[in-house]
Amino acid sequence: MAQIEYKDLLDAGVHFGHLTRKWDPRMAPYIFMEKNGIHIIDLNKTVAALDEACNAIKGIVRSGRKVMFVATKKQAQEIVSEEARRLKMPYVTDRWQGGMLTNFATIRKSLKKMQTLDKMLKDEETVKSIAKRERLTRTRDKEKLERVLGGIADLTRLPAALFVVDVKREHIAVAEAHRLGIPVFAMCDTNSNPEDVEFAIPANDDAYKSIALITLAIGKAIEEGLMERKQDKDDQRVQEEEEAKRNEDLAQARAEGATQPEAEAAPVAVADDEQEA
Repeated sequence: MAQIEYKDLLDAGVHFGHLTRKWDPRMAPYIFMEKNGIHIIDLNKTVAALDEACNAIKGIVRSGRKVMFVATKKQAQEIVSEEARRLKMPYVTDRWQGGMLTNFATIRKSLKKMQTLDKMLKDEETVKSIAKRERLTRTRDKEKLERVLGGIADLTRLPAALFVVDVKREHIAVAEAHRLGIPVFAMCDTNSNPEDVEFAIPANDDAYKSIALITLAIGKAIEEGLMERKQDKDDQRVQEEEEAKRNEDLAQARAEGATQPEAEAAPVAVADDEQEA
């Protein structure tokens, strides 16, 4: 993983926390100092936490599992959705629908309904056969479902981990993940509780540049995990092909060995006949 420079964190404003009166005391180990009524985050702790989180998330992706991105605040929606789509990972950026994890069976029914509406509205014969009002109603239903569930349309099972931008804002998602034993990687500002997540990354979760920097670092780790998984698959395929070739050669050698004594028996028999003559 490419190491993020200390200067990059400073330029992105990752070190700026909230007003001191809004802080959560459990963030004290990650706070460097107070300046002009604002808490300053210790970037050494940020670098160490980000490195640990990236290594852990890379291992999860390498095993073939999915990481869900969750960021519904306006300044995070664009960068998070773009990065998730690039990596082909599920994401939620409109609003977190209660039960999205704990009631996943019902969510899958909604996904199926969305796919059915999409297929129906793409069929010109069907569109022409229904009334204009009904067509408009179904189009609106499809757009609403796509807005809320579009990012998880290809999700067939629960994700293995969550990456959350704001712990306080996405507390429902974090609670559902904990209930199911799903680890949470999250950006924690000075007003958040880092004990709510397994991998807390102390950082400014309000500034676009800060969100983008941390999100892209997580995305890079996921990308490396995907590449390593692909390499593992390629190595396994080569190993299987070599094993199959070895078994084939062994079988052929055994077959040739079984026919060899018969070929040698004929000269011996001829020699016996000549001796009797």
